Amino acid sequence: MGPAHKGAQHRGTAGEPEVMVSALEGTGKEGKKESSKKRSVAGSQVEGLLQPVKLSRAELYKEPTNEELNRLRETESLFHSSLLRLQVEELLKEVRLSEKKKERIDAFLQKVNQRIMRVPLTPETELTNQAWLWDGVRVPLHQVPYTVKGCFRFLPPAQVTVVGSYLLGTCIRPDINVDVALTMPREILQDKDGLNQRYFRKRALYLAHLAHHLSQDPLFGSVRFSYTNGCHLKPSLLLRPHGKDERLVTVRLHPCPPPDFFRPCRLLPSKNNVRTAWYQGQSPSEDGSPEPPTPHYNTWVLQDTALESHARLLSTVLGSASGLKDGVALLKVWLRQRELDKGLGGFSGFLVSMLVAFLVSTHKIHTTMSGYQVLRSTLQFLASTDLTVNGISLCFSSDPSLPALADFHQAFPVVFLDSSGRLNLCADVTASTCHQVQHEARLSMVLLDSKADDGFQLLLMTSKPMIRAFDHILHLRPLSRLQAACHRLKLWPELQDHGGDYVSAALGPLTTLLEQGLGSRLHLLAHSRPPVSEWDISQDPPKHRDSGVLTLGLLLRPEGLTSVLELGPEADQPEAADFRQFWGSRSELRRFQDGAIREAVVWEAASMAQKRLIPHQVVTHLLTLHADIPDTCVHYTGGLLDALIQGLKEASNTKGRMVVSQGGELVMVPNVEAILEDFAILGEGLVQAVEARSERWTV
Repeated sequence: MGPAHKGAQHRGTAGEPEVMVSALEGTGKEGKKESSKKRSVAGSQVEGLLQPVKLSRAELYKEPTNEELNRLRETESLFHSSLLRLQVEELLKEVRLSEKKKERIDAFLQKVNQRIMRVPLTPETELTNQAWLWDGVRVPLHQVPYTVKGCFRFLPPAQVTVVGSYLLGTCIRPDINVDVALTMPREILQDKDGLNQRYFRKRALYLAHLAHHLSQDPLFGSVRFSYTNGCHLKPSLLLRPHGKDERLVTVRLHPCPPPDFFRPCRLLPSKNNVRTAWYQGQSPSEDGSPEPPTPHYNTWVLQDTALESHARLLSTVLGSASGLKDGVALLKVWLRQRELDKGLGGFSGFLVSMLVAFLVSTHKIHTTMSGYQVLRSTLQFLASTDLTVNGISLCFSSDPSLPALADFHQAFPVVFLDSSGRLNLCADVTASTCHQVQHEARLSMVLLDSKADDGFQLLLMTSKPMIRAFDHILHLRPLSRLQAACHRLKLWPELQDHGGDYVSAALGPLTTLLEQGLGSRLHLLAHSRPPVSEWDISQDPPKHRDSGVLTLGLLLRPEGLTSVLELGPEADQPEAADFRQFWGSRSELRRFQDGAIREAVVWEAASMAQKRLIPHQVVTHLLTLHADIPDTCVHYTGGLLDALIQGLKEASNTKGRMVVSQGGELVMVPNVEAILEDFAILGEGLVQAVEARSERWTV
């Protein structure tokens, strides 16, 4: 739109009414000529301004075009309504990365590649001889035990490859991360690097040397370390641009071995690659006792070897299907709003991308589907499939040397195999997280099937943290107490497998213990581990206890919640000994009215409010008895509104009725104004209580 000339600037929009008035003047030919003349003059005076559009009757009622008909058919078949389609399209516009920012990110990635290839070499030294490290840079790994065999030297990476969601076009704002795989040369690796954390030590030293030299470059405004998906054995290096583009992108560097360096048969879940004598600092045993398997350790090594193959697979499946990409983006938003993708063991965006690839390969999703259909089909699959019982696999090979799904179910609670048939993509996902994802998917499907007007808002636009999703919340802190729990529960093989991460080692047994104790009272138990924050390259890596707090959420069943009795087996049954061992001193023999003598547990609860808090007694008793976690370390949140409701009930008893005179007699009638006042106070109290809970437990 060009600038208006002088006349238009003086008259502004005043010319527009003049055109409409002149159109009404004159009914004869002279009037028509005059009006047309004035219209042309006025049009010239307001050139450059928007004019009212006049359409003929034929144009107003013309038939829709083929493109408009196709869009209407798509909306009818692919979406519930035109409004839902508009909402989805607008959401995707908000979370997608613009082309201008992509160009700036691509330019930054090229410069990163050049800087990495210029990093100088280092001479070969023993892994334990780290005197060559520069001052101000710490190794981003807890080297416990410190003594380990092997040599290390730095050589530029054999290949620098961008992997992850950026190339696929499925990354979502506001946090744009670009994952870059650095393939380490074979010359710096040795045959037995898969043993006793040797590979992970070399990987950390490789990043430390890169961190020093890249931090000296003015191209980068920030060079920091972080854990890859919360795994403390796999740090990554975070690079951000300098200046105004610092918030544009975060480039994450992941060193990895050549794809065919490690023998896959040595990394199966039944194999051991962390020797007990080395881990415990003892001399090798000569009794020939078998070593415990290290399935999680083996999986973390395999994950690095499969970075590029997974990127190629996703590129092949999602490459030209815009609907699949839109569906993956919507699923990532769905997971983020429910905080299901955070921390170690979260259901990450990578996992949901691989799940979509699996559904495409099994013909449950078609490449021509829209993003909404992909979202709906994936949620339907998650709602109806329990991966803790029936694992799935992207591998369709009949090779007899490959392990069976049952072998993976023995080693991991959740099973989802990649196309190689050897790597469990859900190795770090706990059974509780899987059940929470399944529960949320079922709720989402009910919401979608109801076709509610606010369904889109509730599904994708409303944040649903744990404090809003569960009835009772409990926090375990300090986390260092879980180290004693591992000793009490005798989780030595799990500690060895997780490299000393006592939080991860104790998490599964603790949730299983509480699920067994709460029994029919419990509908769902979930946990939340806040992700470990990044740290400066001059600092030591955070310890396991530094991750904050372990939060458990209890979703309770109304049926049986207020029962004060845990009924056990009869005294002469063999199960009675197990019942007594599980409940400890709380178990006692009782005779019931039918004459049976049974083991039983009776909880103290005098009022209904106390009965609703029986889960608190169950949790604290079992954690103290079996995990050596005292009740002072269990911060339980439940029944916060009981005091408020009780106070309003007492107030209503005094002022909820009034005496009036009817027919010469005094009678008691409800005081409507007092009751309405109580409801108003209750509403204010509920809001304040929810706000107080949100502020108190924000971590």
